[in-house]
Amino acid sequence: MKIVVCIKHVPDVQSERRLEGGRLVRGEDDVLNELDENAVEAAVALVEDLGGEVVALTMGPEDAEDGLRRALQMGADSGVLVTDESLAGADVVATARTLAAAIGRIGGAEDGGTGDVDLVITGMASLDAMTSMLPGALAAALGVPALTLASSLEVSDAGDVLITRAVGTLRESLTAPAPALVSVTDQANEPRYPNFAAMRAAKKKPVDTWDLADLGLEPGAGPAVAVVDSKARPARQAGIIRTDAGAAGRELAAWLVENKLV
Repeated sequence: MKIVVCIKHVPDVQSERRLEGGRLVRGEDDVLNELDENAVEAAVALVEDLGGEVVALTMGPEDAEDGLRRALQMGADSGVLVTDESLAGADVVATARTLAAAIGRIGGAEDGGTGDVDLVITGMASLDAMTSMLPGALAAALGVPALTLASSLEVSDAGDVLITRAVGTLRESLTAPAPALVSVTDQANEPRYPNFAAMRAAKKKPVDTWDLADLGLEPGAGPAVAVVDSKARPARQAGIIRTDAGAAGRELAAWLVENKLV
């Protein structure tokens, strides 16, 4: 089984993130997107059970290779970095188009699609934007079924992809033939922590770097969405503490009315 797991190198959620020129500043405290660790774990676990290979794929600046190296430490067999200056600020449509072309090249496809790639796995969202739009957009670009927000993932002996997911208070089971795309939640598994031997082995695993020309793509017209204004989040103010002497309810109601919250 050949699996491509899509990952993203994002600013650490614990760092002080900021926008410059309408774009999120990258390259300072970037880490592998935490929710993508579940995707890597799901891919590696399947290959351990069924055999095959896991290719980690990312799109971003050159230092996004650090995210790939983390995926390799977790058990991916090889990595591909797609980097091109014209991709800076790419929106979900441009990202899906680029990743789909890269997956096609990984799978040896000559006319679109996934080629010999059986499964594409992503995290449920990236923690820099949290839109959760990429899995569906990428599946559409590839022309494969999208099984999203999976809390469990299996592949049957017949090659069908089986997932379960929560829908409100219900659990839903979905099946699709391979090739397919699956996005997994943080409930799908517990990502492994690489040991020293895995870290050393990852240094020897191959990482290819491609640009748009390598993928046969022309630079697009730019993102369809742009940030026109931004400002820093205001400092958090201390709360108001009222000692209830019998009138706190009326004081709270007056405060809500005064601040136009009701």
